[in-house]
Amino acid sequence: MVADSPVPSALPKRALRILLAEDDDAMRNMIQQVLTRAGHTVVPLEDGFELADYVELIRQDTGLGPPDLILSDVRMPGRTGLEVLAQVRARGLTCPVLLLSAFADEPTREEARRLGAQALLDKPVDMDELKSAVVTLCAAAPGA
Repeated sequence: MVADSPVPSALPKRALRILLAEDDDAMRNMIQQVLTRAGHTVVPLEDGFELADYVELIRQDTGLGPPDLILSDVRMPGRTGLEVLAQVRARGLTCPVLLLSAFADEPTREEARRLGAQALLDKPVDMDELKSAVVTLCAAAPGA
C-alpha cells in the first residue's frame, strides 16, 4: 500500500544500500547528501534509463546484489519511475520502493499501489520525513 506519511521507527541496525533515481541534479544531490550523512550508501542515478539499466545488472547476477531500497522520482525524462517500478517487480526484485512526486494525483497513487510501491511522498519532501520513511520501509521489508 502507498503510505502518505510513514510512521517513524527505530534506527536501522546497519547501513542501507539505496538506489536513488532523480533527474533534478540539485534534488538528487541533496537527497544523496542527507542519506549519506545518515550512514547509508547511495547509488545516484540520473534518470529512469539509468535505473532500468542498473536493475538489469542486478538481475544478471553481476555481483551487485539487490538494494535495500529503491528511491525514485515518478516523472523523469525517458522512463518514468512507474515504468521502472513495473520492470523491478517483473524481474522479481522485492526490495521496498519509495516514490517521490510533485504531481501525485490519485491516479498516480493508484498506479503506484498496483505496481507495488510501498510509499509515495509529495515534493517538496521534508528530509526528516524522507529519512524516517527509508528506515521504516526497510525495517518492514521481508528479511529485515
